[in-house]
Amino acid sequence: MRIWPEKFLDEIKEILKDEYDAFLNAMEKESAHAMRLNPLREYAFECTRSFMRGDSVAWEEMGQYALSGARPGASLAHAAGAFYMQDPSAMSPAAVLNPQPGEKILDLCAAPGGKSGQIAGRMRGKGFLLSNEIEFSRARILLGNLERLGFKNTAITSSDSFALSKALPGFFDAALVDAPCSGEGMFRRDPDAVNEWSENSPIGCAERQAEILDNAAKLVRVGGRMVYSTCTFNRHENERTVEAFLKRHPEFEPGEFTLPGVGESSNGCIRLWPHRIDGEGHFAALLIKTGGKDTEYHSNAESKGAKAAMDILKKDALACGMDGVLHLDGDQLSLIPEDAPDIRLLSGKGIRLLRCGVPLCKVGKGFVVPDHALAMALTNRDARRAFDMDEKTASLFMEGEEIKWETEKGWTLMTYKNMPLGWGKASGETIKNHLPKGLRRRNAHWSEME
Repeated sequence: MRIWPEKFLDEIKEILKDEYDAFLNAMEKESAHAMRLNPLREYAFECTRSFMRGDSVAWEEMGQYALSGARPGASLAHAAGAFYMQDPSAMSPAAVLNPQPGEKILDLCAAPGGKSGQIAGRMRGKGFLLSNEIEFSRARILLGNLERLGFKNTAITSSDSFALSKALPGFFDAALVDAPCSGEGMFRRDPDAVNEWSENSPIGCAERQAEILDNAAKLVRVGGRMVYSTCTFNRHENERTVEAFLKRHPEFEPGEFTLPGVGESSNGCIRLWPHRIDGEGHFAALLIKTGGKDTEYHSNAESKGAKAAMDILKKDALACGMDGVLHLDGDQLSLIPEDAPDIRLLSGKGIRLLRCGVPLCKVGKGFVVPDHALAMALTNRDARRAFDMDEKTASLFMEGEEIKWETEKGWTLMTYKNMPLGWGKASGETIKNHLPKGLRRRNAHWSEME
C-alpha cells in the first residue's frame, strides 16, 4: 500500500467521511488514460479504434478511454493531430465552460494545451481563442500541440494575468482559469507530485490563485462566464477560494449546471473523485459576471502586399480560400482570426505574442514557401496537390526521408488517411521532405497496432 502525507489524508477524511476508504482503495488502482478525438480530423475515430477500450468519457463527446498498455502517442494518427492524450477528469473544466462557436474565449493557464484543444474543438473553427501560458518554455509546448491539432482561430501568448487584464479588459465571452495548484489529483499517477507537496502547499497556492482570479475577472465581459478549476482535492484551493473570490467580486455569482456522468453542481461547484469516476479527479466552479462595464475593441486590417502574396500561395499550394485577415510582416504572411483583437494589443508591454492565427508562408520574390502550420490546418481537399501515403511511406516521411513517387511537380500536402503530416515538394520522380527537423523521429514506433 502506498503512503500518502498525513495532513493530506486528514483533509480527505474530513471531506469524504464514509467514502474515505473507497477513495483510498481507488488511489491504489491503475490510472485511467483517455484520448480526446479531434473533430477537425475526419478519420480520427477510424485511425484510433485499435487503441480504444470501448467506452466514452461521459462529460466529453469526443473523449474515449484508452486500452491499458496502449501507446497511442507514438502513432501516425497522433502525429496527424487525430487526438490528444488527456486525463478524463481534466476534460471536465472545458465541459463546464461549454464554449460555443463564434465566442471569444480565454484559456488563461493553458499549457500544455489539452483544455485549449478541447475548447477549440467545441468552437468548430468559429470565433477566437486566446491561449496563454506565463512560462515561455511551456508556452512553446502549448503552441506545438495546438499546431498539430490544426486550429486556425487561436492566438498563443506568454504573459502574466495582470498584463493581459490591462490589455484586454472585458473582451472575452468566457474564460477558463485552470490554475496552478498543489496537484493532489496527480498523486496516484506521479510520485514526484507527492514528494513536492507539503502541508503549506494548499495555502500558498490559494494565495496565488486568488491573484490570478482577480485579474481574470477583469477580462470577462458583462454577462460572460468564468470557470475556475484545479486538479487538487483540498478545500483551501477549491470551495474556499471560490467563496473568497465571490466576496471580493459582487459582480459575479455562482452558475448552477449539470455535468453528465457526474451530477449537479452545488453553489456553482462540482468535484470529480477517483472513486466515483474513472479518472484522477478534478474541481470546477462556474462563475457568471452580472455587473461591470464593456469595452470596445478595434479589429485587424489587411496588410499592404498581403493579397499579392496570398495569390502566389493559392497558385502554388492552395485550392481554396481561407477566412480571416491577411497580415504580412516582413517576409511572413499570416492569417489572423476575424474575431481577434488588434494584434498590437497582444504584442504590447508585458505580453509576448508567440502566434496569432496561422502562419501561411514565407514570401520571396515571385515565390512562397508554405508553413508547416498551414499544412496541419488543411484537409487534402484544401491543397492544390495532396499525396495520401500508406503506413510504411508515412513512417518514412515522419523520419525525414525523401519519398520516391512520380507525381505532378510542386508543393504537395503529405497526408496519412487523408490527415495532414506536413509538406513535400514534388520534382516529378521524388517528393522532397519539408517536415521541420524538430518533428522528425527516427526508429519511432509508428504503427497503429500495439
